Amino acid sequence: MNLSQEILDRFDQGMKQAIAAGVVEPTAMDLATCINNCPESRTVLLKGLDARGFVFYTNLESRKGQTLKANPVAALTFLWLEIAQQVLVRGQVELVSDQEADEYFASRPRGSQVGAWASRQSQPLDSRATLEHRVAELEQRFASGPVPRPEFWSGYRVLPEWVEFWYGQESRLHDRFLYQNIDGQWQPSRLYP
Repeated sequence: MNLSQEILDRFDQGMKQAIAAGVVEPTAMDLATCINNCPESRTVLLKGLDARGFVFYTNLESRKGQTLKANPVAALTFLWLEIAQQVLVRGQVELVSDQEADEYFASRPRGSQVGAWASRQSQPLDSRATLEHRVAELEQRFASGPVPRPEFWSGYRVLPEWVEFWYGQESRLHDRFLYQNIDGQWQPSRLYP
């Protein structure tokens, strides 16, 4: 179920306000997952948003990648303290297409591309020198041309089923607007603070 235009417009307005207010990393979002009844949370960056959902990229062999493979559901939190706004998202997760991943990977700085190859994300690392040695080897390997996207690196799209917008107000009488996908239709409601 695609996001409604009203949801997209609300999010876009909040993001523009966060940028105008000088939020250091307005695309930062907390990504919460759960495996074996154990929740995990980490911060990732939003790299795409359209009517289908919210996109981020990562190493598929990382802890989050393994968790999402086993249990493809997630929650996102955008917290923009400078403007007293928060956006909560919950939904199923799917991989982006190879074409989308290839296009995004090609747009990254070369150092980030090499870094994606060099990092065995979430695995033990004996020393920084080992990582730097891997980077040097890969820079040499790819010196004569573009860096291809590793097959273990791609993106995920969170397909929202539930989106809440929170707007901070005086006396903790905040404004909260919830959008739920019920039987294929987005149903808006206002919540008590």
